Amino acid sequence: MVDVLYIEDETSLALIVADSLEAHGFRVNHKENGREALVAFKHRKPDIVVLDVMMPQMDGFTLAQEIRKVDLSTPILFLTAMTQTEDVVKGFHLGANDYVRKPFKIEELIVRIESLTKKVITATTAKQFAIGHYVLDTIKSTLTFGDEQEKLSFRETELLRRLFEHKDEVVPREEIIRAYWNDDTYFTGRSLDVFISRIRKYLSKDERIKITNIRSIGYMLTID
Repeated sequence: MVDVLYIEDETSLALIVADSLEAHGFRVNHKENGREALVAFKHRKPDIVVLDVMMPQMDGFTLAQEIRKVDLSTPILFLTAMTQTEDVVKGFHLGANDYVRKPFKIEELIVRIESLTKKVITATTAKQFAIGHYVLDTIKSTLTFGDEQEKLSFRETELLRRLFEHKDEVVPREEIIRAYWNDDTYFTGRSLDVFISRIRKYLSKDERIKITNIRSIGYMLTID
């Protein structure tokens, strides 16, 4: 069953959409404002986020931006009456995967949700990576060594995946920070260093694996 986090402050419309989605087999978690939705997202990651732009406490654009700071893969679909080209472009620049204009037919919304969630399922199939004697599972966010398993955070999982996918190559610090922190301050750089140290510790049982700091440039993962 697909979990939908649905954010809409217009109560009558929200009831109709939520009931229709549930009738088609979706599990819907409805929130009426952006702040509640962000808390709900962090508490339990949904399969897709469907949100309006004009909402109280935190608008949809800001919410999408906050979600993308901690999650790059969950589909975001804007369902809104804001139809100006600049609004659509802004939505996509903030990380949206689709943009449906109100008024809309529920059949169209369902098709678009199904399309986006199928793409995610396809993209995340077999997302296990053998890193030396470890297995990184990017869906469960786990790192396994024999019978031992470490639970990783989202950033730890994505950072290790990126380093491994570019094995024997230098991954620039700026690229990592832009992708997972969306910031370039001194404190963000220090935070990255802490994450790298933590990942080195996780991988310490296989002495062949090394993450080298290329000073002022980036990091490189190698396996001897």
